[in-house]
Parts: sequence; C-alpha cells; structure tokens
Amino acid sequence: MTSCDRPGAMTRPNRLPFLPTRLATCLLGGLMAGACLPVAALHAQTAAATLSTADRGWVQRIQTYLDGITTLEAQFQQLAPDGKRATGTAWLNRPGRMRFEYDKPSPLLLVANHGQVVFNDSQLGQTTTLPLDKTPLGLLLRPGLQLSGDVTVTAFTHANGLVQVTLVRTASPGDGSLTLVFHDNPLSLRSWSVVDAQGQATQVDLFNVRLGGGPMPDGLFDTNIGDQ
Repeated sequence: MTSCDRPGAMTRPNRLPFLPTRLATCLLGGLMAGACLPVAALHAQTAAATLSTADRGWVQRIQTYLDGITTLEAQFQQLAPDGKRATGTAWLNRPGRMRFEYDKPSPLLLVANHGQVVFNDSQLGQTTTLPLDKTPLGLLLRPGLQLSGDVTVTAFTHANGLVQVTLVRTASPGDGSLTLVFHDNPLSLRSWSVVDAQGQATQVDLFNVRLGGGPMPDGLFDTNIGDQ
C-alpha cells in the first residue's frame, strides 16, 4: 500500500476535515512524488542508461542549459494519472526557489524556499512541508546542477526535434524519477513528468516560457503561505 491512494485528487481535493496531512502531500502527484512511494521503493536499484558519444554531448548541453537558468516564468497544464487536468503559473528562481500557483477554483499552492517545499490547500486549511531534496523537482533547483555522480541518467532519446532525459537521485531512486523534454533547436524546456513506483505519471507542459526576466519579488517565495 502507499499513502497516495488518490493521485488525481489535485483538481478535486477531499473536503473531509480529517484528511491525513500526509495524504495532502499526494495531491500534487508528481511534484511531490517522493512522499507517496511505498517503503520498498526506497531501496530500488536503478541502472544508468548506455549513452553514445552524441548522447553524452546532449546531456552536457542540457546540464549547461539548466544550470544557466536563473529565472523562469511560464503557464503550465498538469495532467494527473487519472486524466484530470489543472492549469496555473510556475515561477522558478534558481537556486532553490519555486512557486506553483494553480488557477481558480483550485485551492492549491506550492512554494519552495530555504530547502523546503511547502504545500497549502486553502480549502482544507492544511499546510504540509517536505525537504526539497526529497522531491524530484528539487533536482532542477539545486546549485551547480550536475547530471552525473549523485544524479543518474536512466534513459535518453533524441527524435523528431525533441530530446528527452530521465533522471533519478543515484542514492535514492525511490524518491521518484524526473523526465525532462526539450525542443532541440534552440534547446528549450518544453515539459516534464514524474513517474511513481506504480508507474503512474504526472505530466506538466509549459507554455509562454520566459527566461531571465530579471529579479523576482521575494514575496513570491514566502513559505508562510497559509493566508495566501
């Protein structure tokens, strides 16, 4: 059994007042997938992909591209494992800060800062906090991003103008896998997905992406989000 029995609940949250706090962490599906995995998955073994010289060149370009991102703002559409969709706006301010604000009527808000991910459901009046380094998207926010060593590339494809790379933390693959999809010319982030231990994927597609737009207000990443 897992604690993530309702992976699609992000667009129709349970309104019962006794909803366990841990279950609330699963409402965002892939964004916080590490919190929803069964204990056995924490000990899973993960094999590195066999990469050609050309593949390794692309992985290096992707690493340079991602590590060069200081700010990103985009609209997103999220597809849950059960087919439910949600939309909103995402802000990334590397290293270490992000905000996912879901469009109304969704009551969900996620903010990462100070090494933590804080998830708030205003409808339930619940706030849940997890370590950023236990969430797959924490890989994107780390300083000095490297796609080797403590990060393992488990799959790579390049076809039809798209480059796709799947990543896990080498020491803890049970935290979840992150697959990034890029346009290849010019190289640009298009989408990502996270797959949990049951093979269920949550996909996030990005639109109207703006990079390097200057400093972002600190208030966007205020983790005291209970009243936001």
